[in-house]
Amino acid sequence: MLKWRVIAALLMLTAGAAAHAAERVDLEVIHRIKDEAFNRSKVMDHLFYLTDVNGPRLAGSPGFRRAAEWSVGALKEMGIESARLEGWGRGLRAWSHTSVSVRMLEPVPSSIPAAAVPWSAGTAAPISGEAVFAPLLPEDGDPTPYDLEKLAARIEEYRAAQDGRLRGKIVLIDPARAFDLPVRPAGSRYDATSLGDLALAPEPRPMEPLEWPLMKLPADREERDRLYDLLPPVVVNDFFGRQQKVYDRLNAFLSEQGAAAVLMVDRRGDGGIIFADSYGSWVPGAPIPPPMVVLGPESYNRIVRLVERRVPVVLEVHVESRLDDRPAEGVNVIAEIPGASGGGEIVMLGGHLDSWTAGTGATDNAAGCAVALEVMRILKALDLRTARTVRVALWDGEEQAYFGSLGYVRAHFGDPETMRLKPDHARLSVYFNLDNGGGRIRGVYLQGNDMARPIFEAWLAPFRDLGVTTITIRNTGLTDHQVFDSIGLPGFQFVQDPLDYSTRTHHSNLDVYDHVEAGDLMQAAAVMASLVYHAATREEMMPRKPLPRPIPKKSS
Repeated sequence: MLKWRVIAALLMLTAGAAAHAAERVDLEVIHRIKDEAFNRSKVMDHLFYLTDVNGPRLAGSPGFRRAAEWSVGALKEMGIESARLEGWGRGLRAWSHTSVSVRMLEPVPSSIPAAAVPWSAGTAAPISGEAVFAPLLPEDGDPTPYDLEKLAARIEEYRAAQDGRLRGKIVLIDPARAFDLPVRPAGSRYDATSLGDLALAPEPRPMEPLEWPLMKLPADREERDRLYDLLPPVVVNDFFGRQQKVYDRLNAFLSEQGAAAVLMVDRRGDGGIIFADSYGSWVPGAPIPPPMVVLGPESYNRIVRLVERRVPVVLEVHVESRLDDRPAEGVNVIAEIPGASGGGEIVMLGGHLDSWTAGTGATDNAAGCAVALEVMRILKALDLRTARTVRVALWDGEEQAYFGSLGYVRAHFGDPETMRLKPDHARLSVYFNLDNGGGRIRGVYLQGNDMARPIFEAWLAPFRDLGVTTITIRNTGLTDHQVFDSIGLPGFQFVQDPLDYSTRTHHSNLDVYDHVEAGDLMQAAAVMASLVYHAATREEMMPRKPLPRPIPKKSS
């Protein structure tokens, strides 16, 4: 029996070696790429300009436009003259802020750390008012489209019972945050066990047929994350748009009731970290909420306790912001290094340039954009000739559900909703995306594409000693590669070390330059540059899964 096991193992090794041998890997080019990426790296320079110099990059804001124009200039300095801004066909409100402050005046004067909520109103001067606890929002997370009727009923309840009692007040609209004892490390890297688990295919489970519009997400977090990984971007985009209507109803009520300002708390933070997304509306013409700020849970809970114990609390809020209700032009940063074949085939890479505003968007996702820029610099500096054109894209509006990449794909490749395709759909070989924080690359998600496995095994083998070991058939969701995958184009996101991305930096005030590891970005740039080069010189295009079917839409 042992003899046959040994023979079987040898046959498997032989088959694996044959697969690798069939896939051309240029080790001399990889050596040059590593040398350039490690010994003459500019990746942290790119990150510095995107974050420290240009600051937050909210979609539609002057900060985003400034960073986009800087990126075009940086690409041109590399000698890539094709760098440009390309519109994606939908405008957002332009919102920016210069400062935010919250102070407790009574019962004890003190300063309270805070972050402004994008697309909410500002204050002409500091305003003060009594704190009122009015928990309109659910305890189990953000309101979804399914909660619209429940929220409307809650609003009517407040309107009937408290009409006029919110006027001129500082209103706390979230329930108090419950705390669990912290037992997880603030940051981590994948180890052999966790990578081994990730490499296994998920256990097959039945799933309800997907229709849209989607009205409710599963209550179970694991099931919700699984669904997010499978949801086509057009469904996510529609869901976020419907969720925005819930926010609009809330914002209109708060303005109608004359709330002087609104305080909120995010469910994720502790240790003083402030996570700030948006309950304001980016849609021109939608209701503009009163000045809204997010507090850390410790500060928020203190105010709630005081109010509930009938201790009068007086707060002062000052938000210096500017909101322009006219739609700002939405743009992606696009640039290419022409291929030598003249056949029009393309390899793409990128990440999303937009961010939230509590920090400077370093791990989400200036890190991915800095790596994409560095890949282009490496290819240009080494004068690496490729048969296919290499095109980089830094996307706008990812945080609002893929506005930039979805607009680009619709303009160039086809409509993921109807599956009507354009000629360039046949010319794109592959899209590589980097957007899971600042951690080093540990492998790649195949998005269910079994045919790509032997190719990635060969291409990534020279990086095993840099920790790149894991090729998983699993999907990963909620970033721009899914837009390409949803229309039948090979789109891949990398497995990255988590570090403190999900625990501390994602959408928080700690999402800044200091939370990015230089060595991790240098490694990621080398890996990504090598994959882009090999995809652009490979004799055949990347293999594709069968075209997805259009998603059935419920009759409204």
